[in-house]
Amino acid sequence: MTSPQQTPEPHGHDHDHSPHEHAQPHGSHGHGPAHGSHGQGPAHGSHGHSHSHGPATPVSRHLRRVIAAILVPFATAVVVGLAVLWPGGTPPHERTGVGFDRQTEQGEVVAVQQVDCASVNAGQVPPTGDTSTPQGREAVNAQQGECEKATIEVTSGPEKGRTFTEIVQPDAPRQLDEGQGVVVAYAPDAPRDLQYSVTDVNRKVPLAVLAGIFAVAVVAVGRMKGVMALIALAVSFLILTFFILPAILEGSNPLVVAVVGSSAIMLIALYMCHGLSARTSVAVLGTLISLLLTGLLGSVFIGWASLSGNTDDNTGLIHGLYPEIDMSGLLLAGVIIGSLGVLDDVTVTQTSAVWELNQADPGMGPRALYRAGIRIGRDHIASVVNTLMLAYAGAALPLLLLFSIAQSSMGTVANSELVAEEIVRTLVGSIGLVAAVPLTTVLAALVVSADRTDAGGRPGTDIRKPAAVRGGRRRRAK
Repeated sequence: MTSPQQTPEPHGHDHDHSPHEHAQPHGSHGHGPAHGSHGQGPAHGSHGHSHSHGPATPVSRHLRRVIAAILVPFATAVVVGLAVLWPGGTPPHERTGVGFDRQTEQGEVVAVQQVDCASVNAGQVPPTGDTSTPQGREAVNAQQGECEKATIEVTSGPEKGRTFTEIVQPDAPRQLDEGQGVVVAYAPDAPRDLQYSVTDVNRKVPLAVLAGIFAVAVVAVGRMKGVMALIALAVSFLILTFFILPAILEGSNPLVVAVVGSSAIMLIALYMCHGLSARTSVAVLGTLISLLLTGLLGSVFIGWASLSGNTDDNTGLIHGLYPEIDMSGLLLAGVIIGSLGVLDDVTVTQTSAVWELNQADPGMGPRALYRAGIRIGRDHIASVVNTLMLAYAGAALPLLLLFSIAQSSMGTVANSELVAEEIVRTLVGSIGLVAAVPLTTVLAALVVSADRTDAGGRPGTDIRKPAAVRGGRRRRAK
């Protein structure tokens, strides 16, 4: 009757210690089989079996002390780093009126009327009538068709209620509709009629709705873990907003700030989402080692490839406003922070896989656990590395289109600093990701095996053999 439930028994040591001992004293071990009761064996066996599944099995006290001896100093160093580097706030500066460094207010389109483009664009006609240049063609096109004259009311700030007009060309990528919310830039030093201009549309409502759908989906599927994941996400955003960004702007080393901030995010997010357990601690250790490897590789190759980190208008503006910021260090900080999220995913997956393999077959040794875990990891690597590459390619798609238009060779494209940055970012992050799989799998296999070895000498702590298997073997022996 019990043979369908039996699993292969590892060459049978530790027969004096099993979950069966939780249910009855030492002296009663021989009574069940001696009576030949068919009901007791499976009952006790299923009792022991039920304790070896579900949440991560608690590890021994000695092993918890070893893990704590590694993680407690690390967590203490992170707390000290946060205290030492914590900024007093974003340092003030005089606005330049360029790019994002402009004073903005909220506005609303209160009226839109059709007007003849020729009547509002007379000054844009090229004096020579030359249409061979893009500027000339745009000026001629601006004289044709119907334009829109939008009246915008300022709805925030000290001049709330003030109105101004904006001319929208027929080929403009962004058209305005009556009742639409907009973002307006304010230039106090400009002539009064030119102080306000529309810079963007207000997207708060669709973004809020999308965020709400995301939160509902996470909670509906993840339940309590989904709630904790959302809280961890909020904490990560707070650390990024109130520590990492202001500390870098204040002049702290971007690499040090990124390491401390990323470590804080990692500790809070992993323990909050997965609980304070040895399983989570192994994932933290694997993430930490992989993150250090990523930082080391990034530092070496960013310096070797002479990447300045100052490649577009936004980074140029940052460098102009805060020249003391190390832009190459800022690039490296971005590599580390960007790699953290994917590393968390891989290390938690690998640790959980090894733990579940141990629960499914408690007789597996460290080598067998590693071999089985690494097979799962290889599948994960194949999908995640491709995901990273496609994510960076998607972000750089407009840039790649520009190179395609210019008919540049692949070598020329890859050698340009804009693309080389993304290549280094992608490859360094991917190497750290690939390394995280065997590192975390080894750590998890060693911890599980060391725990079994440590627990083997104490009654009631070894989980290698369900009682049902032992009972079944004794019946066969009879």
